[in-house]
Amino acid sequence: MLSRAFTKPKKSPKQGDNESKSGTSMLDSEDCLVGFMDDRPLLFCGESVSRLSLRETLRASVGVMGESPLGMTEKVVLLRGKVYALKRFRALRVRRREFGKTIERLAQASKRCEYLVPVIAYLYTKRIKFIVCDYFPMGSLADLLAGGRECGHTALDWNQRLRIALDIAQAITFIHTQYPPYEKNTLMNVHGNIKSSNVMITVNFTARLSDYGLTQLAGELEEVSDTWQRKPPPSPESPYTNKLSQKSDILNFGILLLDMLGGPRVSDFSNCGMERMEEIKKGDIEFFEFIVDGKERKQALLVLDIALKCADKVPEARPPIEQTLRRLGDVLLIK
Repeated sequence: MLSRAFTKPKKSPKQGDNESKSGTSMLDSEDCLVGFMDDRPLLFCGESVSRLSLRETLRASVGVMGESPLGMTEKVVLLRGKVYALKRFRALRVRRREFGKTIERLAQASKRCEYLVPVIAYLYTKRIKFIVCDYFPMGSLADLLAGGRECGHTALDWNQRLRIALDIAQAITFIHTQYPPYEKNTLMNVHGNIKSSNVMITVNFTARLSDYGLTQLAGELEEVSDTWQRKPPPSPESPYTNKLSQKSDILNFGILLLDMLGGPRVSDFSNCGMERMEEIKKGDIEFFEFIVDGKERKQALLVLDIALKCADKVPEARPPIEQTLRRLGDVLLIK
């Protein structure tokens, strides 16, 4: 947790695409922070006055939500009892000034799109660097899908999955049409880390895409003073790519759609999917992890076709997100 910046790190859980869970409380060792470092004010995006300090934020943690190669996410209760998600970076490739300017630029852009999770506040010190975002009690798309699969049932029905896919496409479209695309060392028109664990689900089963642009900040610096900022354990091979480009965003979106349609067992389906589409249409191959008939089956087959085109092995063959969004919108018109 946040206090791991000041205490001996515990063994980190294994990392996968979904963030690993941990139940250790930061409050167990928070007392060691007193006198160890000067308190610092949090910087709120777009505001000149801070309403919280680092120490107040550390004491507000109520539990770890998960860990990933990028860092750790905690649930914190701040500002009149409102709950937020705090994302702490394992390591950064930028210094304080560039970090702050980049976060401000990404936060301002995110606030203009209802399908993105904007950064609310941030902090950069020698030992700890984090951002604060809205908290979503329903968790991520990865949480919902994994939870349902572990219990042997379908966590989301078809209409909910289709709505989520449309919301994600709306978010990517907003990002990919940002202009200017490159602003003061920040690539504004690429997300860089699209995957199911970065899709947050609202109580109304709509979606918000998180971590916009953050991979541009993450990475090892030559001098790492934080003992917790070790490289994470080797992760199971992920179908997602971490390349920073629009074509890579499209690829990851296609893989995400395949996961939503057929589950993780079909993550490699894109290699031969187009050749087997006719078999799926005839019902010779059982692909979908949920039951669909009639109109819903027609819709699901169209979304599968969209997913396979997005996940094409040839980057130049992947369609632009505007085309993909239009096709997903047309799916809703199927009768």
